[in-house]
Amino acid sequence: MNTEILPVNLSAVGITSATTAKPSWINNWTLEGSNTSTDAQSLRRAAQELRTSDVPVAFPTETVYGLGADATRSNAVLGIYKAKQRPSDNPLISHIWSLNQLRDLLEPGKAQSHDGHGRDLIPEIYKPLIAKFWPGPLTLIMPNPSNSKLAPEVTAGLPTFGIRMPRNPHALALLKLANVPLAAPSANASTKPSPTQAEHVKYDLEGRISTIIDGGYCDVGVESTVVDGLSTPPCILRPGGISIEEIRSCPGWEDVTVGYKDVSELNSKPRAPGMKYKHYSPKTRVVLYEHSRVAPSSADIVQYLGEKKSIGLVRTARWPRGLGLADLQEALPLNSSSSTGVQALACDHVSPPNATNTPKLDMLEVSRLPESKFTIHDVSLGHDAEDIARGLFAALRSLDKLDLDAIIVEGVDDTLGDVSAAVMNRLRKAAEIKHLD
Repeated sequence: MNTEILPVNLSAVGITSATTAKPSWINNWTLEGSNTSTDAQSLRRAAQELRTSDVPVAFPTETVYGLGADATRSNAVLGIYKAKQRPSDNPLISHIWSLNQLRDLLEPGKAQSHDGHGRDLIPEIYKPLIAKFWPGPLTLIMPNPSNSKLAPEVTAGLPTFGIRMPRNPHALALLKLANVPLAAPSANASTKPSPTQAEHVKYDLEGRISTIIDGGYCDVGVESTVVDGLSTPPCILRPGGISIEEIRSCPGWEDVTVGYKDVSELNSKPRAPGMKYKHYSPKTRVVLYEHSRVAPSSADIVQYLGEKKSIGLVRTARWPRGLGLADLQEALPLNSSSSTGVQALACDHVSPPNATNTPKLDMLEVSRLPESKFTIHDVSLGHDAEDIARGLFAALRSLDKLDLDAIIVEGVDDTLGDVSAAVMNRLRKAAEIKHLD
């Protein structure tokens, strides 16, 4: 199967981020411009594949790239599991473009009962969140009716389903054109870091899917926050792009609890994606140092060295360049003969160009111990939590391409907000070795 990246300029078809600011635009939206334009043809091709094919389509959201399939057809949903090589007992989040589409999932065939002449099918607890955060990086856990339209593979046997309305205009345009709810986990091979660029998707899924809609960088960089308002009190099941402080500002959510730190994954079904199995991890061994730990010494580094004598280093707020190890040479030049992989990292733009702090890669040779000389590939993601979130998955992926012995990561303080908590949630699942508090 040939995998093709299709760049789509939405301004050419009359869609902008401002257009998609609130869900009210969606019911009145029409595709403008020539239907014969390359951009319109790419969107329509992807939408047609979603309606009729069992091969999933990758597309950008504001969080990460998603791998979408018609959530109402079992064979289509199974195509996601096949492409990702993912176990089928992990639930999938579905994506919609309108509130009527959600109502139809809650009670098939009665989506119009919200018009004032009947009860609204959307649970009252969620309405403040929908008004404030949709479209956006927030997933809501909804009751799944007995006559559900969703394929059973979407819910993985649970009596609930996760749903969100993405704010990315590419995603919304594709959802409306396809006019079916899309089950869409992250568009990576199972357990690998989530993709924040179209090239990441192709690297993982080459030959397994045919179409990737290219909408550029994802501006959040970590997956959506998942909340369960059906429990008492309401609970956050997965940290993500919406903070707990923001959620607690909404009526009915003042006492929301945090459930993702205490969830037991043994002999139980995960209530949301990301709560089971190893996630977000490159093939290279990841070593995580919690925020409270001191930076590793050269002796610490040596224990992770193998035949390659190369280490990747992802720094955040406190660690010095190259860990401040003695006898550091100047950064080696990025030239084709000595560091092709390093040059590729620079070209990947570890973080989107509009980030406040653009990460820099240094390649450093360390000879602190007489018996050991090794190389550190150093990436700094900066101090800002949002910059770290944007750049984290790209940094892990790019260092992974260098075929290193290990990637050592400086953790962040997960008490400083939900973006930091989301970063640490992903890192703890990615790490093979953890240096805890």
